[in-house]
Order: sequence, then C-alpha cells, then structure tokens
Amino acid sequence: MFETLILGVVQGLCEFLPVSSSGHLALLQNFFGFSNLGEKMVAFDLLLHFATVISLIIYFRREVWQVLREWFAGFVGEKKFGWYYGWAILLASVMTAVIGLPMRDIVNMISASPLYVGCGLIFTAVILASVPVLSRGDKRASLLKAAIVVGIAQGIAVLPGVSRSGMTIAASILMGMELSEAFNFSFMISIPAILGANLLELLKFFKSGESAFMPEGWQWSCVAAFVLGLAALGIMRRLVASEKWPYFGIYCFVLGTVAIVVSL
Repeated sequence: MFETLILGVVQGLCEFLPVSSSGHLALLQNFFGFSNLGEKMVAFDLLLHFATVISLIIYFRREVWQVLREWFAGFVGEKKFGWYYGWAILLASVMTAVIGLPMRDIVNMISASPLYVGCGLIFTAVILASVPVLSRGDKRASLLKAAIVVGIAQGIAVLPGVSRSGMTIAASILMGMELSEAFNFSFMISIPAILGANLLELLKFFKSGESAFMPEGWQWSCVAAFVLGLAALGIMRRLVASEKWPYFGIYCFVLGTVAIVVSL
C-alpha cells in the first residue's frame, strides 16, 4: 500500500509541475517492480490520470464553462472569445494526436528503460533553461498558429521524461503569449489530450483481454493524486507568474543524470 500511495502522490504533484509525471512514474514503477506487470497496470494508471484530470477540470471550471458556452453559441450567434479559443484547443489537440499517436510503441519501450527516461528529463531541463531566452521575444503569433506549435510540443511530450507543462508553456511563450495566458492555454489544451489518451488506453486494455490489477490502497492513491493535483496547479500558477518555474530544470537535470548513471 505504501508504494501505491507514493505513486498517487507523485502523479498528483508531477502531472502539472514541469518535471514529467510519466517519467517519474516510469522510474518508480521500475524501482517498485510494478513494470513487470505490464498491461495489468493500465487500469491503475488510468485511474491516477483520471483523478488528476478531474482536478484540472475543477481548477479551470470557469474557463472551461466559458469556452464551451461561447463555442457552441458561435454556431448560431455572435462569435465571442470562446468560439476562437475553442477552435484553437481543438486544433492543438489534433496536432498532439498527429505527433503522439504514432509514438505509442516507442513510449512503451522508453517507459521500461530508466536510461531513456533519464534522457527525456535532461531534454526537459534544456527546454526549461531556454525559457528566459524565449521570453525576450516580442512577436505575437495568431491564436491558431500558436495552437499548432503548442499542440506539436504537447505531442512530443508523450515521451516519458519530457514534461508536458514545460513544453507547452515554453512553446506558448515562444509564440508571444503573456505568462498568465501561456499558463491557461497550456492546461486548457491538456484536458482533451489527456481524456483522449485515457480513452484510447482504455479501449486498448479491453481489447487486450488482460485482467485489471489494482494494487492495495489504490483508492487512497487516487484521492492523493486528485488533492495534490489541485495544489500543484495553484503552485504552478504562482511559479509561472513569478517566472521561477524554469528552475525545475535543475531538478530534472539532476534526476535525469542519476537515472542514466544507475541504468549503465
């Protein structure tokens, strides 16, 4: 039960901080011996991700409701902010799928290798280190152009060790978004991406015919992921506003180096 709870805590904290939750979970599951269970762990992983996506929806409930309301209203009436923002989210999601879906087999291979996960973490460290340089630009791309670039960045981040929030916020800043806007857009586009990925994994799980494996204490693990996910979003918002979030690159570099050294 202790190992299960740790996985929930790590999922909740790392899903939204720029440190790659998939990389941390892959390393911990290897350490705890859960990686040997293969497909049997899919159901548990899906529940952890579902817990954090619920925390994400609750945190952005006002923004989600505004976009949904104005996007649907745009088909028959005045086209407000949510109409354009909604299409940008859909476009970013399509780009994520185009990049991410073909890499599913590669992702499974990398997840089982601390060496590759470590390389992904160091890549994240490099991206975070580049943020101060990116933020010096004063150009402003259109919302749809930004959606394409940020969606591609999110697709690349399916690789374990590569931070989704780090990649997408950095890409948003590169496209000229203000910090608060970059934060909101990064996490708003993650909602359909995470839900879609979970749905695909669920369908794959049912087709495989594998029996579900739920480690002891999985319920508390999901609660921890949900509660800490909400807390991590609040922390990340303040870190982005204060421009301190790139410092997580130091942590990613150290952890990635340790993972690589241990795997050799």
